[in-house]
Amino acid sequence: MKTKLFEPYKINGITLKNRIVMSPMCMYSSTEEKGFVEDFHLTHYISRAVGQVGLIMVEATAVTPQGRISAQDLGIWSDEHVPKLKQLVDGMKKYGSATAIQLAHAGRKATVDGDIYAPSALSFNEKSKLPKAMSKEEIKATIHAFKEGAQRAKKAGFDIIELHGAHGYLINEFLSPLSNKREDEYGGSKENRYRFLYEIIEAVKEVWDGPLFVRVSASDYHQDGLNIDDYVEYALKMKEQGIDLIDVSSGAVVPAKINVFPGYQVRFAEKIKEQAAIATGAVGMITNGLQAEEILQNERADLIFIARELLRDPYFPRTAAAQLGEEIQAPKQYDRGW
Repeated sequence: MKTKLFEPYKINGITLKNRIVMSPMCMYSSTEEKGFVEDFHLTHYISRAVGQVGLIMVEATAVTPQGRISAQDLGIWSDEHVPKLKQLVDGMKKYGSATAIQLAHAGRKATVDGDIYAPSALSFNEKSKLPKAMSKEEIKATIHAFKEGAQRAKKAGFDIIELHGAHGYLINEFLSPLSNKREDEYGGSKENRYRFLYEIIEAVKEVWDGPLFVRVSASDYHQDGLNIDDYVEYALKMKEQGIDLIDVSSGAVVPAKINVFPGYQVRFAEKIKEQAAIATGAVGMITNGLQAEEILQNERADLIFIARELLRDPYFPRTAAAQLGEEIQAPKQYDRGW
């Protein structure tokens, strides 16, 4: 019998061949100002599909030009982005990986030229640019941009969409009282601060009927910020809206000291899974198969998101399988050495 890490996993009509997910990681490799998939992206992502990753999630991809973290970010704000994204999707699927894309807006953490936008005119730190507080019209336009991004993701053939609601980017900025000081219907109460994400989810669902994930930062690591109990409440709201899985990270809405250790965020995924009764993904310093298997066997999360370890080892599934005494099929081209 297979270990849980190498069991197929079904979610809203999509089957992953195993529970290893390549976590979205910005590569900052697009041609400046264009946001297109380049040769590097094709090599980078498709090699992980050859390495037998179950689900490959493409990095934070900006729904507007001003929503990029950097001028080298991938974009999905134009139909011109679709052909190269489709080429990337087709290349990953050729080797049996399911495909996902993370739709994102950097908010006040954008470093592009010109104005940047946030719920309130508060910079991330003293070295960061001061953002403009978004008008209601700008909020509505951004929600529409997420919807259009989802339409383009569908045209490109992605199996899954993730909304980036973590790490101090725009959605996270609306959720946290540390970055959202608005006094209208998008600020103040916890319910109001959730409204931006609520409306994005509803807009995306108008054009997308596949699996929909949300990445969250389950703790602000600040006494006046959000904590895991707040995110259990938010997870319940997302579940009501039909979100399929919460990808549970933490931090980065404000500068904070974080005590980092192997699996340090797993407890957040475990609590959301248990108390909100929704599927979760665990991420953060998960580096070997035994560690991943423990998380799954104890039902602390449903999927294992691997980040830096997949940068070091594009064939991490093979490595993890060896650690677990598991055999997985090799790409036929590599059968001699697998």
